[in-house]
Amino acid sequence: MIWILVGLALGIVVGFYIPFTYPANYSLYMSVAILATMDSIFGAVKSGLQGKYDNLIFLTGFIGNALLAIILTYIGDRLGLPLYYVAILVFGSRLFDNLSLIRRHIVTKISDKKRGK
Repeated sequence: MIWILVGLALGIVVGFYIPFTYPANYSLYMSVAILATMDSIFGAVKSGLQGKYDNLIFLTGFIGNALLAIILTYIGDRLGLPLYYVAILVFGSRLFDNLSLIRRHIVTKISDKKRGK
């Protein structure tokens, strides 16, 4: 757990002091990639809390989700269709589902601890 916090702190410091910009043309791709990343992270946290976390599944899901989302965005961009909405809708709904399961697990654990179970 400490390594996660150290990595998070290091990432924030590096991101704050080393400015990194990308062209505006890539904003759709970056937003979809960020959603894919968040979806994979919340899915991994949920799996970890349920005791079913597997590193290989996390990595393949992360890469697969990111590639599929970027390919959908690219195809939609070339066709003039906003196909990135599909990725936003799917990743957004999965984010909220995973977050609700994480919250439910934490609240249940805290309430069971207070009851003495």
